[in-house]
Amino acid sequence: MAVTGLCGECCVREMEHGKKSSARSDSGSGEDSLDRLLPPVNTPRRKSTTLGKTEPPLLRTGTRTIYTAGRPPWYNEHGTQSKDAFVIGLCGGSASGKTTVANKIIEALDVPWVVLLSMDSFYKVLSPEEQALAASNDYNFDHPGAFDFQLLVTTLRKLKQGKSVKIPVYDFTTHGRQKEWKNVYGASVIIFEGIMSFADKELLQLLDMKIFVDTDSDIRLVRRLQRDITERGRDIEGVIKQYNKFVKPAFEQYIEPTMRLADIVVPRGGGNMVAIDLIVQHVHSQLEGRELSVRALLASAHQSQPLPQTLSVLESTPQVRGLHTIIRNKDTSRDEFIFYSKRLMRLLIEHALTFLPSKKCMVQTPQGQEYEGRSFSGKGITGVSILRAGETMEPALRAVCKDVRIGKILIQTNLDSGEPELHYLRLPRDISEDHVILMDSTVSTGAAAMMAIRVLLDHDVQEENILLVSLLMAELGVHSVAYAFPRVKIITTAVDKSLDDFLHVIPGIGDFGDRYFGTDAPSSWSDEEDQELPSC
Repeated sequence: MAVTGLCGECCVREMEHGKKSSARSDSGSGEDSLDRLLPPVNTPRRKSTTLGKTEPPLLRTGTRTIYTAGRPPWYNEHGTQSKDAFVIGLCGGSASGKTTVANKIIEALDVPWVVLLSMDSFYKVLSPEEQALAASNDYNFDHPGAFDFQLLVTTLRKLKQGKSVKIPVYDFTTHGRQKEWKNVYGASVIIFEGIMSFADKELLQLLDMKIFVDTDSDIRLVRRLQRDITERGRDIEGVIKQYNKFVKPAFEQYIEPTMRLADIVVPRGGGNMVAIDLIVQHVHSQLEGRELSVRALLASAHQSQPLPQTLSVLESTPQVRGLHTIIRNKDTSRDEFIFYSKRLMRLLIEHALTFLPSKKCMVQTPQGQEYEGRSFSGKGITGVSILRAGETMEPALRAVCKDVRIGKILIQTNLDSGEPELHYLRLPRDISEDHVILMDSTVSTGAAAMMAIRVLLDHDVQEENILLVSLLMAELGVHSVAYAFPRVKIITTAVDKSLDDFLHVIPGIGDFGDRYFGTDAPSSWSDEEDQELPSC
């Protein structure tokens, strides 16, 4: 299996090279046909597309990889999916060089949000009888019936729609799927490669570009011999027997005829740089045509509208007003800014918890009396902070929600386009049924909050189960979020009227992250130790 993408669980950009089949042989069902299969045919962001190597736009720390080139908005100002991922289908015979071509395309594309998906991940789980055939090299892994097309189509369709998906990890030693599946999310481009990539009608409809890698059969045989002997410990007789009995007939019957369906045929595989350059140019043109300008649309919308009913503002008591006075004051020292911000965060989180679902609950007091109280009626609570400033609210949530799970999303503004970009995310497992408290210190246009909410929705979190919690919001940000996601509850301590020309909240609080972490500190703070956000 080869998958690279933004994973919802480990949330690390990685390329994972798994083992491919050590035995592709047939159980005798080579003439069977599937209704979903095509009938066999008897006749055969960067504008530059240079193929030179460049430094990848990423930062590596320990076990994590963060892309410095983020994912731009994949939704419109309504918060709905406005563009599908661009899917490239790569087909060709066994050992034709499909994965090499895919990696060359990824390298030449020079965009970070690419998922490489291998069809080998979707082999069916074998029965005990089929496992015995596989052990003796008598099961045909090159037949269409060996693949779980239903799961494959469902998974690719969801990934194309921008959803988070789970990819099976196939173990070719046991001929079964491992218990842990791989979470993949965040594709702008999907490269799907496999010997039967063009063999299914529904699958073909999901492909925006179809490429056939045409490599001479003698070369493919030599590659199989080298691979199976050196990497899989097999003998030359067994490899040749398998090739002649199953691989070659399957190619002639099922794979070679689909060459006519390809938009581009790439002779000589990964060495054909002219063909790869043409492919890259076409993909770049498609991606450029899908670019969106969400922040600009938000900044010009929702003027002079009443605040939505989904908004709840913490009561402006003298205490709350006093806390705002301290943290809004430009002369407040960093130590006091942190202290009083934490007090306000605690009040805000306590207020936010009142919007979680609850049910009546009877308990017995130490005096033996019954007391009718309330208890949380949801499945679980997860806090998700929008890095970096949203992370400052995590201690307040942990202080009042015992054992709460925490996720993180890094969204930064592209200084050239002004658009928010998704760089990194880490979400707990099985978040879809939880009530999620999404935390950010301030919300101006609402662009970053909208992106974070869209990420949660793509991970199947219910919209009505999301609470957006922020210390300070601008009216524009409130309207933007409420308009796009009318079932999200918006909770804050104050709403300011306007934004300046730089989209800063007015009268505002300044750059919360800089003031809290001590970055870009004024001279009056020079005696204090700056706190940098830990690398995520």
